[in-house]
Amino acid sequence: MSGACDGGAAGGPGALFVPVWSGTDAAVTQNTVEGLANRLRGRVVRPTDADYDRVRAVWNGMVDKRPALIVRCAGTSDVLEAVRHARARGLPVAVRGGGHNVSGAAVCDDGLVVDLTPMRGVRVDPAAGTVRADGGVTIGDLDRETQAFGLAVPMGVVTETGIAGLTLGGGLGWLRRKYGLSCDDLISADVVTADGRVVAAESDPELMWALKGGGGNFGVVTSFEFRAHPVGPEVFFAQVIHAGRDARSALRAYREWAAAAPDEISSFAILWHGPPDEAVPAEHHGAPIVVFAALHSGSPREGEEALRPLRAIGTPIADLSAASSYLEVQRFFDEDYPAHVMRYYWKSRYLTGLPDELIDVLVELNEAAPSPHSTLDVWQLGGAFARVGAQDTAFGDRSAPFLLGIEANWEDPADDEACIAWARRVHAAAAPFSTGAEYLNFPGLYEDADRTVRDTFGANLDRLAAVKRRYDPDNLFRFTHNIRPS
Repeated sequence: MSGACDGGAAGGPGALFVPVWSGTDAAVTQNTVEGLANRLRGRVVRPTDADYDRVRAVWNGMVDKRPALIVRCAGTSDVLEAVRHARARGLPVAVRGGGHNVSGAAVCDDGLVVDLTPMRGVRVDPAAGTVRADGGVTIGDLDRETQAFGLAVPMGVVTETGIAGLTLGGGLGWLRRKYGLSCDDLISADVVTADGRVVAAESDPELMWALKGGGGNFGVVTSFEFRAHPVGPEVFFAQVIHAGRDARSALRAYREWAAAAPDEISSFAILWHGPPDEAVPAEHHGAPIVVFAALHSGSPREGEEALRPLRAIGTPIADLSAASSYLEVQRFFDEDYPAHVMRYYWKSRYLTGLPDELIDVLVELNEAAPSPHSTLDVWQLGGAFARVGAQDTAFGDRSAPFLLGIEANWEDPADDEACIAWARRVHAAAAPFSTGAEYLNFPGLYEDADRTVRDTFGANLDRLAAVKRRYDPDNLFRFTHNIRPS
């Protein structure tokens, strides 16, 4: 399972601009590209360049898009030049932060990619308890710098994920119940707008509100400032594995335990198939299992005591719980989500509860998964996450006690149809048990995007559309979940 998802800082589906990268204008276009390249501190990557395929590749191996231009930005001035160039020539614009958005929103066909990955600066102010990070920073980058001072910002749980798209879409991770979402700790941001300006988001309360979970529809965020919290360096991490035959009883017990757990604990129940790992008894390799994974954000001694009831559920086939460094916990899932190799399709549902009927559905569909790499992840919510009002941030309603993450993960392109169909089957089966909203960092391929946006943002959608009209009336930024300007 994963909290990964980053496409950068730009917005969703819509009619494509007409590309100008062909025909009789080719020579003129070449001249204008040379002019753009001469104005940059970074560089322009074109389809004829030797590293084009490497630079355009994103995390999801299923995504294969061919941009006309990729601008590798060295700073905000390069982002300004890239946006102005694209707008003047009618090129669609995608924005790459870490490139981890499962939909592949960080790249586009026949358009211009604003690539922030060279922008990796991080500056921690331990006295103020804040950190400033560039738009290309990954979770791993941020964690290393903040942990040097015994601090952490709530982020996702795969460290190659970029902070940009993750934060703009909300940002669920191991600290969600203690310190909330990534966007809840966002203090300020620098934004390059569609008309080629730089705006300090904190100077406009409506723009700042929209960036807190409203997605990358409003501009390219080149710099983020966060509150950081005392965490680590050592924490207690629980990892308890149950056999598939015990899945129903284990999940029912987990449901009751989760309702009373303290805010310091953020946990998952993961329905999976046993990996070929020596920590898992051999007879369970490739067979259905349930994994409880939980972090306690306080001291290891407090965490070990607080997590005893979770570890006491049923008769596990393995208990790998131990004190660990916070950095190690943050990297815990990294090996399960390799870049470029695996193929990914993820959806989600916010759940009104975890009734026995839904548990039966999840257990049966996990057993039916066409790939042993796929998972169904029940994220425990509540705590600080739930104490933010539905209109306080663009993210919206937070009343659901659980989130279901539906992860189809596989290797062979021949399995694309079966694995995507399985994820959609789970998504449909969970609908009667859901609020109707979805976590938009797990967007599938943005199918039925308008309905999903409407059901997820609810009463906040009109307010978001008003911000969109002010900052991007022509819908230049539209390759993540799109807030249309009208």
